[in-house]
Amino acid sequence: MNPLLALDGVHKTYATGRAQVHALRGVDLAIERGELVAIMGPSGAGKTTLLEILGCLSTPSRGHYRLDGQAVEALDDGGLARLRGSEIGFVFQSFNLLPRMTALENVELPLVYRRVPRAERRQRAEESLGRVGLDARARHRPAELSGGERQRVAIARALVNRPALLLADEPTGNLDSQTSDEILALLSDLHGEGHTVVLVTHDATIGRRAPRLVTLRDGRVESDQRD
Repeated sequence: MNPLLALDGVHKTYATGRAQVHALRGVDLAIERGELVAIMGPSGAGKTTLLEILGCLSTPSRGHYRLDGQAVEALDDGGLARLRGSEIGFVFQSFNLLPRMTALENVELPLVYRRVPRAERRQRAEESLGRVGLDARARHRPAELSGGERQRVAIARALVNRPALLLADEPTGNLDSQTSDEILALLSDLHGEGHTVVLVTHDATIGRRAPRLVTLRDGRVESDQRD
């Protein structure tokens, strides 16, 4: 079976005035369905650039990226947006919840953009909140929730489209250690249910807890370790 995502000789170069910045230098990486993978590296290693490419927010300057069989580098902006909407759930450090909406309305939002009928999107949003243990907080707004609860809402929103890939960028960066452990346990549970989770982090403690740890340095894969 083909991997869910595969990068083959991926380079990414940015022009800054007359200079060129080589953010990625020939990255080869394959991730199978159902894996939980942590990606680490020091500042400037290329983590953010790799995240943007994995999330279809950017395309390689050279090389190939296939996500669920789609050749990403061949897509235009509209094609990338459709692929993001259907195949990728994003979880960010800053939660990115709309403050005037309830938790339920925030989780529904991706389905609104996809024009899912109201009754169906309400049902799916309620189910998604239930999966992260927030059934009782569905009518609360973000300001009424703790940091951990807000991140759980963000995870529920990422799951509501039933994506092939859950991409988490420093998901515990704004949380205390106990709440961080709870969020990591939730991501581990989702992995146990069969979800493919890619976690980008600078925290070595978090990285070591993942079944697979990919380390970047100077735009290249320095190591790829499995338990």
